Amino acid sequence: MRPSPTPPDRPSRFKLFARRQKRLVRPLFGFVVLGAIVGGGYIYLQQPGAKERLAPLWGSVVKKAPLRITSIKVDGAQLTSDTAINHALGVAVGDPVLNFSVSDARDRLNALPFIDHVTVERHLSGEIDVHITERPPFAVWQHQGHFVLIDRQGNRVPDQGMTGKDAEAFTKLPLVVGEGANEPAAALIDAMSQEPEVRSRVTAAVRVSDRRWNLTLRDGATILLPEGEEVAAIHRLAKLQTTTSLLDRPVVFIDMRLPDRLTIRQKPPEPPPPENSVKATPEGAPPTHPTPQPSAAVTAPHLPPPTPGRQE
Repeated sequence: MRPSPTPPDRPSRFKLFARRQKRLVRPLFGFVVLGAIVGGGYIYLQQPGAKERLAPLWGSVVKKAPLRITSIKVDGAQLTSDTAINHALGVAVGDPVLNFSVSDARDRLNALPFIDHVTVERHLSGEIDVHITERPPFAVWQHQGHFVLIDRQGNRVPDQGMTGKDAEAFTKLPLVVGEGANEPAAALIDAMSQEPEVRSRVTAAVRVSDRRWNLTLRDGATILLPEGEEVAAIHRLAKLQTTTSLLDRPVVFIDMRLPDRLTIRQKPPEPPPPENSVKATPEGAPPTHPTPQPSAAVTAPHLPPPTPGRQE
């Protein structure tokens, strides 16, 4: 009969603890080595000329990489042309996706006219997504001798030094003039847009003492609107144009500041042309001259008679 084998000695608690911790030490050691490599690479890149020395190596790696740009999607652009956007992105379909810098493309897009901000995303699947938020101009504000594009809230639109052909697209925008004209301009322009007969004749809206408006017409006439009642006055003016053709008359100004009366000053009549032949006069009699016609204030039918007024 064989003797029973002697059982092996049981490992001590320290050996058991060391075996258990060994499984955790190996991954931790790997992370330490990887961190050291990344940190060393970052420190090396901060050295002068390091990026230039690595540029050829990076270029060869990018060219051999299979990841390519498969599509470029842009949304939100209404005023910005596709040509300007593609030039700012600096890449095309088929280029290496790793060679595309999101931050550089975002900075170039933000420098374009009328762009408020952009979002650029790069996907390793090869897609480039660009979302553009624009600030469309609503009017042109003439202030202290300068012309500034503004939005509906009266804030300045970033035009980034827009000149030439870009500016021609906004020559038909309403023009507001004067100190403080930018903020209350939207309500006035909206009211004129509802009355095309009035809007088509207005070339500028001038802010007076930052409290009321004057409208300058294409024929040089001025309409004085009441303070705080500009919208109602424009609708009233449109009705007068329909019934009396008031805006087609040779007027200098129309004062609508008083609610119960309308003051109109017309242009003086032009002097009659000189006669071709001079009538003979008796010898010794003084020559005769045509009597000048005094200027008159003409009131449109169904309107109260004109009263003297002054522009303020």
